[in-house]
Amino acid sequence: MIDRIPDGQFLSGKSVLITGGTGSLGNKLVSLLLEHAAPRRIIVFSRDEFKQFTMAEKFRAHSQVLRFFLGDVRDKDRLKRAFEGVDYVIHAAALKQVPAAEYNPFEFVKTNVLGAENVIDAAIDAGIQRVAALSTDKAANPINLYGATKLCSDKLFVAGNSYSGARQTRFAIARYGNVVGSRGSVIPFFLQRRATGVLPITHPEMTRFWITLDQAARFVLNALHAMRGGEIFVPKIPSMRVVDLARLIGPDCRHEIVGIRPGEKLHEMMVEPEAGHNTLDCGTHYIIQPVLNFWDPAVNGYDVMRSCPAGFSYTSGANDRWVEPEDMKRMILELNLPGAEDLHQAWSGPAPRTPHPAPATAG
Repeated sequence: MIDRIPDGQFLSGKSVLITGGTGSLGNKLVSLLLEHAAPRRIIVFSRDEFKQFTMAEKFRAHSQVLRFFLGDVRDKDRLKRAFEGVDYVIHAAALKQVPAAEYNPFEFVKTNVLGAENVIDAAIDAGIQRVAALSTDKAANPINLYGATKLCSDKLFVAGNSYSGARQTRFAIARYGNVVGSRGSVIPFFLQRRATGVLPITHPEMTRFWITLDQAARFVLNALHAMRGGEIFVPKIPSMRVVDLARLIGPDCRHEIVGIRPGEKLHEMMVEPEAGHNTLDCGTHYIIQPVLNFWDPAVNGYDVMRSCPAGFSYTSGANDRWVEPEDMKRMILELNLPGAEDLHQAWSGPAPRTPHPAPATAG
């Protein structure tokens, strides 16, 4: 479910709308949809006119399929207009920066929570078939406001399946970790700072989940295809210690331990222990089942899947999958990020293999 593409026939002749569609994930989703499916329309809904112009130029050859709709998820009336005639929605619009959330909490609530409510209402009223909403590892047992807003959003989308009543609209969530090289991630930061000879490290044992942009987009499309309504889909993806990533990018740099910032965790989590007993192990991914009356595992075909034990949790520090240095090298080089120009030569030889850390205590 991580690397494969679902059968595009389920999208053939359909109309797909992506909120926040001018972001990196939206661009990748559009590319995959154009390559592997035959949708009637792909609608990019976002509030940035310049990004829409840039994206329209990028996909100029597909102008007959691609449509751009200026709007904000805070505006329910605009969403209702945009959703007319749409079959599937991928909800990617969100405010995401953890420090910004602490200083601007009301703005994050308006977009991430009230915006989610608007998407749910508009989808039900417009008769949308399926909505896949994007989540984050920071929504599991959140300790910062951003994570709290995304947890609230997750719960709203799960409950939306009850709220829709007898109508056809169904909602599910795709939750994953850090996207390699995404805006605001530590990789571009390290690439920028390595010229100074010093890389700031929050904690020598800090770990994070990692997923590529292509894998994230494919996972979302698979969730949209497989969902029955109410699931939280969680991919099985590898972890890496931040200090090992720093050694890879700046092997000659000195590390300055700056401490864990407010709102940060030492290890991220995607399945909290309180949800472990209600989680299914599906091989390539987990599914957290909803705890609401509408859910029946037998009806949805999930009763044959293996249940995780009570107290199970999925954390980056206790993971059994770790990013190998050569794999991370390849992922970084494929991004062509500023500051990575000389890494091809620097990485011409094999990277020293870093022992994986002992699993941290779950939870």
